[in-house]
Amino acid sequence: MSPLRWFCAVLPVVVLVLAGLVACGRAPVDDKPAERTVAATQARVSPLSADCAACHAEAHAAWAGTDHALANRLPDETLRAALASFPRSEELGQDTAEQPLMILGHAPFWQPLVPAPGGRWQAHELAYDPSRKDWFNVFGDEDRKPGEWGHWTGRGMNWNALCAPCHMTGYEPGYDEAADVFRSRWTEHGVGCVQCHGEPPAGHGAPQTGEAGRVFSPMIGDRARAMQTCAPCHARNEALTGTFKPGDNYHDHYRVVLPVQAATFYPDGQQRDEVFNWTSVLTSRMGHAGVSCLDCHDPHTNETVLPVENNALCMQCHSAPGRVMPGGARAVVIEPLAHSRHAEGSAGNQCVSCHMPTTAYMQRAHRHDHGWLKPDPLLTRELGIPNACSRCHEAEGLDWVIASAEAWYGDKLDSHQRARTRAVAALQANGKDAVRDGLAVLAREDVPAWRATLLELLAPHAGEPAVTAALRSGLTAADPLERAAAVRGLTPVAEARPWLRPLLADPVRLVRLDAARALRDELPPAASSSVRRELDAYHALGMDQPAGQARLGMELANQGRLDEALPRLERAAAWDSADGEIHYVVAQVLVAQGKLVEAGARY
Repeated sequence: MSPLRWFCAVLPVVVLVLAGLVACGRAPVDDKPAERTVAATQARVSPLSADCAACHAEAHAAWAGTDHALANRLPDETLRAALASFPRSEELGQDTAEQPLMILGHAPFWQPLVPAPGGRWQAHELAYDPSRKDWFNVFGDEDRKPGEWGHWTGRGMNWNALCAPCHMTGYEPGYDEAADVFRSRWTEHGVGCVQCHGEPPAGHGAPQTGEAGRVFSPMIGDRARAMQTCAPCHARNEALTGTFKPGDNYHDHYRVVLPVQAATFYPDGQQRDEVFNWTSVLTSRMGHAGVSCLDCHDPHTNETVLPVENNALCMQCHSAPGRVMPGGARAVVIEPLAHSRHAEGSAGNQCVSCHMPTTAYMQRAHRHDHGWLKPDPLLTRELGIPNACSRCHEAEGLDWVIASAEAWYGDKLDSHQRARTRAVAALQANGKDAVRDGLAVLAREDVPAWRATLLELLAPHAGEPAVTAALRSGLTAADPLERAAAVRGLTPVAEARPWLRPLLADPVRLVRLDAARALRDELPPAASSSVRRELDAYHALGMDQPAGQARLGMELANQGRLDEALPRLERAAAWDSADGEIHYVVAQVLVAQGKLVEAGARY
C-alpha cells in the first residue's frame, strides 16, 4: 500500500450513505462484546434530532426518511426480516448469531455491522439489496482474505475508525492505544441536525430567549462555508485534526486528495477510485465559478432542488439570460436540443448523462461525477479515459464516436481541458516534454485545485529553475491548496528554507503543517511553539490504523529517534502485512541501526 493509501486509510471511508435513525442518547460500546449494548442510554450532552422537531417540524419531516437520517441504525422489523437470511460467519472467532447488529447504509443497500473484540464493529463484506432482495459481496470478485487490512474483519473495514465519523452524530471513537480497544460514544445514529448545524447555543429553543423556531447554524447565508461542512464526508481526504465543527474552514482540518495519482482520478479529473465528490467540485469550472452543493441539493431532503430529467436543474443557470455567478461571470447559455443533438426526452438530451456520468462503487452504488467535464472520445483513444458518449454508443465503436463528436463540436473539444489532461498524463508518466507542457498549462490555469495538482506533479523536477520559480510563485497564491502544494514541492530545495519560513504563520492549518514538516528541525519545543504543537497533534492522529502508525514512525525516524520509530513501523507492517512499501521502510530503519541481517529478512 502506498503512502497515499496509508493517509487515506485515516479518512471517513464510506459515504455508502447511509442508513437509519435510532436516537439512542449517549451510547457506550463496551470493549467486551458479550456485554455490549448499543441501545444503552446515558445523560445526553447534545440535543437529538427528535428534540428539534418540536420547532422545526417541516425540516425534520423532510429529513427523517433520507440517506442522512438513515445513515446508521439498529435493525427494525424490516431489517430483521432481511437479516434472517444473513449468512453467519465464524471468522471473528465468536458466535455472532445472538449478538446485536447495527446496519450501515440505506440506499442502495444495507451493510450489517458485526460486533468484534476490542469494542469494534466491522462492516461485513455481504450487503443486502432491498430492491433485488438479495445478498451480494461488496468486493465483487476481489476475494479478500482474512488477515488482510482490507478484509471485512480487518482494520480497513473497521466502523469505529472509518465509517462512524460520517454515519453518526456526536461521535467520539474513544480509542485506547495502549489496550488497542475502542470505547466509542455518540449522540444519535445517522447524520442528525447538530452534525450539520452545529451545537446550538445554551437556551436555544426556550421561549423566554426568543430563539424558538429560529434555525441555528454558524453558516446561514454563507453557501461556501455550508459547502465546507458537507465536504469532510463527501471527499476523499486525510484528517489533520479530529476537531472539525460545522462552519469551520475545511482546509484547517483536512487535506483533500487531488488528481495527482493515476489510480485515484483519471488525468482529466474524472473519478476513478472511490473518491466521492468534493475534489471534482473543486477542480470544476462550475465550482470555480461559485456553484455550491446547495445550488443543486436540498440539504434536508437530499433531493435535487429541480428535476434533472427535463434539465430544469441545469437550466436554472444556463437558460437565457445566463445566471450571474458569485464571481461575477455569467453562465453560458445552453439550448439543450441544439447542444445535445439528441431527441427531447431521450437520455442523450439530459445534461447529466453527458456531463455527470455515473460510476458503480461497491458493485451497486452508482455515483455521478461532479466535475461537469466535456466528454472527449479522442482522449479515450490516446489515454484510455472513459467518455460519456461511448457509454451509450459502445456498439458503434470508438472511431464512430470520435468522428461524430468531431463533426458536431469540432474545435470546441480542442480546449484547455484537453491540453491539461495531456499534460497531467505526461507528468504522471514522466514523459518527454512533460515539464515544458506542464508549465505551459499551469501558466494558463485559473482553477486553484488544478494549479495545486500541477504543482504537485511538477514537484519532482523542483531542481529545474523554471519549476522552482513556479513553486515559489505558488507560495503567495490566494488558495491554500496551491500554497500547500508549493510548500511541499520546495521542501527538498535547500535554498527554499527562507521562502518557507513565513508560511509557518499562514492563516490556514494545512499550509502551516506542511511548512512545519519542511522546517521541523528549526521548530522550538512544543511548550513555546504553537505550530510545533499542531504538528505533534497531527502526528498523534490515527493510531488505530497502519496509516497513523506509519506516519508517526516515519516522523520519529526523520528526527533520528530510530528506537522509538521502529515499534511504530513494525506495528503498521503487522496491521497491513501485504504492503511491501512499509516493510521496505522498516528495513531502512533496521539498516540505519546496523541490523543488516534483520533488514535483509524484511525486504
